[in-house]
Parts: sequence; structure tokens; C-alpha cells
Amino acid sequence: MSLSPYRVCFVCTGNICRSPMAESVFRARAEEAGLSGRVEIDSAGTDGWHEGYGADRRTIAVLTERGYEQAHVARGFRREWFDRLDLVIALDSGHLHELRRLAPTPRDAAKVRLLRSYDPAAAAADDLDVPDPYYGGRDDFQACLQMVEAASEGLLAAVREAIGPAERGKSA
Repeated sequence: MSLSPYRVCFVCTGNICRSPMAESVFRARAEEAGLSGRVEIDSAGTDGWHEGYGADRRTIAVLTERGYEQAHVARGFRREWFDRLDLVIALDSGHLHELRRLAPTPRDAAKVRLLRSYDPAAAAADDLDVPDPYYGGRDDFQACLQMVEAASEGLLAAVREAIGPAERGKSA
């Protein structure tokens, strides 16, 4: 069993809506499961348009309403990160294809997965994209949060499995 943390990075387009939302939700799930020291969670965007800015105010609003903490500064995903990441979570199929294209090796490309592939209901419906809420309203951000929450339990189970049996037993 490795002592280094398992590293997960959520990726959307600008790193101000979906990926920081997923980062906050998954961080809360990992903390609730007692995995705070074993899992490192962050996020990035496929494009650097918003680098240095905080999360979209509507993202912050829906996260705050649901009790999630967030302190976020947008950044662009870098190809050289693949070497240190264990899992790269794309928020839609466009990000999935872009990240796999960017991956330096087939092994790195295999680290890229769609978030909603961890939600059995979404996988069964073959509807794996988390739509970008940026040009929408409050309801779009709330729907995005619901999709992220629904997939987070399955993702947590997968991360626990990857970490190993000794760590799985620590959750309440």
C-alpha cells in the first residue's frame, strides 16, 4: 500500500462552474468518509480564460446553500500533471476527448473518466455529460450540483477501492 495520497483532479472548460463544484462536493464526501489525509482533490479547466479568478458567483451560491465549503482560484490543466495524478475526472465528453488527446501516454489517457460514469442512473441512461450551466440561470446550477452529488458516491467507492482495503475500513 502506497503512503502517498491518491490524487483526483476535476476538469471542465473554464474551471469556474462545474469542476470547482465537483471539487467541493467530492472533498466533503472524502472528509465524511475519513479520507482527508489519503485523497488530494483539486480542479482545473481545459482553457485558461479565467485563470486567477474565483468560482462563478452562482456556483458559490448553490454550494453555500447546500453547506459546501469552497475556496477556489481557476487554473488551466497542464499536460505534465498526468504523471502525478491518479484520476482525472472530465465533466463532459468534450473534456474527456480533449484530456485524452493531451495525455502523454495510453496509461495517462486511461486515467481520464467522465464524472457521471460513476452515477448508475446516468450510466444506464447513457447520459454522461454534466451540462455547462454558465449561460443558464439558477436552476441550471442547481441541476449541475444534483448531477455532481449523484455521481460522487460512486466515485468515492471507486477511490476507496483504488486506495485499498486498509483504508476502506476507516469510514463510518
